[in-house]
Amino acid sequence: MDFETLSNNLRRVEDEIARVQANEGVSSDVRIVAVTKGHPLDCVSAAASVGLVDVGENRVQEALKKQDSAPDLEVNWHLIGHLQSNKAKHIPGRFTMVHSVDSVRIAEALAKAAGRQTHGKSAMDVLIQVNVGNEPQKSGCEPETAAEIAAFVGEAPNLVARGLMTMAPFSDSEREQRSVFEALRLLREKLETEGFDLPELSMGMSNDYRTAVAEGATILRLGTVLFGERAA
Repeated sequence: MDFETLSNNLRRVEDEIARVQANEGVSSDVRIVAVTKGHPLDCVSAAASVGLVDVGENRVQEALKKQDSAPDLEVNWHLIGHLQSNKAKHIPGRFTMVHSVDSVRIAEALAKAAGRQTHGKSAMDVLIQVNVGNEPQKSGCEPETAAEIAAFVGEAPNLVARGLMTMAPFSDSEREQRSVFEALRLLREKLETEGFDLPELSMGMSNDYRTAVAEGATILRLGTVLFGERAA
């Protein structure tokens, strides 16, 4: 990955974030997770070199292979893709945050795996993935069950619920995107009135991050807009 190209792409994204926030009157701190799924390891190195220390992978095995190939890279690994319960054993000590906890079953598997870990921090940061748009092809819990998952995580000594995550429909319609992101923000507000502390909203990818920022996103998951199209 060309350092200068990535640096320029990042600068354009940061400028867009600032522009949207100014127009919308939004002041949330926004963290960028650089999504390196399908990209070679040098993209992870390039990300770190321009200050993108949060790196996201969709697949556990791909992430583990990259981690093992470059153990000295100082980045925070985020699992942003669907997690199967039988893969939970690989997560503690490897990932800083899991964005895709969408059931009590997955949360329980992560809690058990974290409980068996003897090194690193004992509590793992997780986000509850919500399928706001009720799209059958996407993972995520129904909005009505998010509180149940948050309650379970709150009782688990090895997990900490940091917020919510969602994906908008893959559409160029800003109205459709915005309705999903607004719904997640409102769900977070509702859960906080019920006593849950959920500061993070992970929403927005390369095609819709501007709309997500307008609705108060605190974490953006960006790949193509930073690294270009994947080869495969």
